[in-house]
Amino acid sequence: MLINRILQLPDDYSFFLFGARGTGKSTLLETIFEPETTLFINLLDPRVELRFLKNPAELRQVVLACDAQIQFIVIDEIQKVPKLLDVVHLLLESDKSDKRFILTGSSAKQLKAAGVNLLAGRAFTYYLFPFSYLEFGPDFNLPEALCFGLLPKLFSLPSPAHKTKFLQSYAITYLKEEIWAEHLVKDLEHFRRFLEVAAQSNGKIINYSNIARDVGINDKTVKNYFSLLEDTLVGYFLEPFHHSFRKRLRVASKFYFFDLGVARALAATLSLNPVHGTSYYGELFEQFIIVECFKLLHYYKSEYRMSYLMTASDLEIDLIIERPGLPPLFIEIKSKDAVTESDLSNLLNLTAEFGACEAICLSQDPLKKKIGSAMVYPWYEGLRTIFVDTVEYVDR
Repeated sequence: MLINRILQLPDDYSFFLFGARGTGKSTLLETIFEPETTLFINLLDPRVELRFLKNPAELRQVVLACDAQIQFIVIDEIQKVPKLLDVVHLLLESDKSDKRFILTGSSAKQLKAAGVNLLAGRAFTYYLFPFSYLEFGPDFNLPEALCFGLLPKLFSLPSPAHKTKFLQSYAITYLKEEIWAEHLVKDLEHFRRFLEVAAQSNGKIINYSNIARDVGINDKTVKNYFSLLEDTLVGYFLEPFHHSFRKRLRVASKFYFFDLGVARALAATLSLNPVHGTSYYGELFEQFIIVECFKLLHYYKSEYRMSYLMTASDLEIDLIIERPGLPPLFIEIKSKDAVTESDLSNLLNLTAEFGACEAICLSQDPLKKKIGSAMVYPWYEGLRTIFVDTVEYVDR
């Protein structure tokens, strides 16, 4: 089954395409750029990687020898031979190459930290994530997504058992190829344990000390490990909301893995069946919505900023989206299929205190309705309204 991606990529400018392993970067590029006009260089092939590690300058020779019909040079996993970026820069700057360079990788921050040349504006930057619900249309299956996530490979597998094995293998592959092979950690066993504990805390406020105690390492190492997950695009921090607000707010961040299936595999909870109405189902649904927001923000509204709010007395707003030129959007996430006013008491009270903001609830309630000052949306309609559709918002 071919699923069209919503990420729009240019064919008239060079660009980076970053994304975690298995998000479909290579597949997407192969559907856009035809073999007759494209030279593909795959650095995941050890022979190709070794060749260019020994002699990065050979890339210039290869590109200059390309026939005229070759318009695009695709280099997969550029972080494996970062010195190739200097060669690409030379081709674009000194040789005035008319080729367009498409460079994929799993860590923009990793490249920047190494002081690598990111082409100084001569290439745009895009991010690719696992599938979004929008890419399925009416065929989207929420229970499947909550169980196994949305990595593209899953949709070619015939059974839940195959999907479980794939996700467990993905976790091992991430450890071996992304972390150990790249020498990003010195103690793989502690990192493996950290992944399990961090995944079990997916979507919760990070307590570095508790995690350090459970894993048997110090707080600083835990912080470094979380940063490594972010650097390799396996997860995202959700920062606390910062504003002059009367109540004292919590200041610790939350962390979300980029895919529910991967998080469940790392947490060793794939055998747990999410049952609608249980607290576990509610947690997964909230994680799903927030990860979808991360995706759609990058695809459609890159100037938006996401955070969460929790007061000292544990009153919480699941998600706040700050939008240039518009009031902040306070979002409550409910997995219930019949939302009532009592479900929204925190949202209504905190938004009334805050003042100029919008309040909405994303839920499994099939009816769009207004409760007090809050709009209640079916989650799929609400997400589209926030990120895709043009809607006029008015201050309360």
